[in-house]
Amino acid sequence: MQIFDTHTHLNVEEFSKREQEEIAFAREMDVTRMNIVGFDEPTIERALSLVETYPELYATIGWHPTEAGTYDDRVERYLLEKLCHPKVVALGEIGLDYHWMTADKATQERVFRRQIALSKELNLPFVVHTREALEDTYDIIKSEGVGPRGGIMHSFSGSLEMAERFIELGMLISFSGVVTFKKALDVQEAATHLPLDKILVETDAPYLAPVPKRGRENRPAYTRYVVEKIADLRALPVETVAVATYQNALEVFGLGK
Repeated sequence: MQIFDTHTHLNVEEFSKREQEEIAFAREMDVTRMNIVGFDEPTIERALSLVETYPELYATIGWHPTEAGTYDDRVERYLLEKLCHPKVVALGEIGLDYHWMTADKATQERVFRRQIALSKELNLPFVVHTREALEDTYDIIKSEGVGPRGGIMHSFSGSLEMAERFIELGMLISFSGVVTFKKALDVQEAATHLPLDKILVETDAPYLAPVPKRGRENRPAYTRYVVEKIADLRALPVETVAVATYQNALEVFGLGK
């Protein structure tokens, strides 16, 4: 069995000098590939360093909405250079964050729209972060349009109905440890009923550790618990969910088989 953690932050300080240990532990839990997401210059540089070192790692890079206030021509030139790296598989995480509001809504929207446009110009899928901004996120993606490579709603936390609306636009829905939380009934309903070929799994490590590790540091290996929860919700073998989500990841990231 193989599992693809499609969104993890092995490139952050919490994992410094432990990366090899984390990759080995993940492999023990059947997590055989990971997508390392860089969201500002330090994490982008670290993501690219890691993917050059470990063959089972890939990178997604972009300018996070909490960094939107610093996006300028220099940042865009930097991103365009780094996005050409052969192991970069998507542009992200991009979107809207109305929780922290480190930049005003208009600035976040401008930067979000610009990076969606870049993803299409570069023929890359885009990966979306949205917090307390789901409707605005939907409206922007609908307005801009999804390119032929599609996009991913990272760590989805909305309803089944909302997930279906994003899928109609051409997006995939990625489930994190949130799907294991007792009170996340909307997310569990979505994970139960969405088409199996439209979903992905992730950790967002070191954040959002799933049950039974909730409250502790999340680790890429724990993608296994996300797969197991979705399998339980759907009354399917764990292997069936692992195979489907793994194949979906290969397809959206353009990695073949």
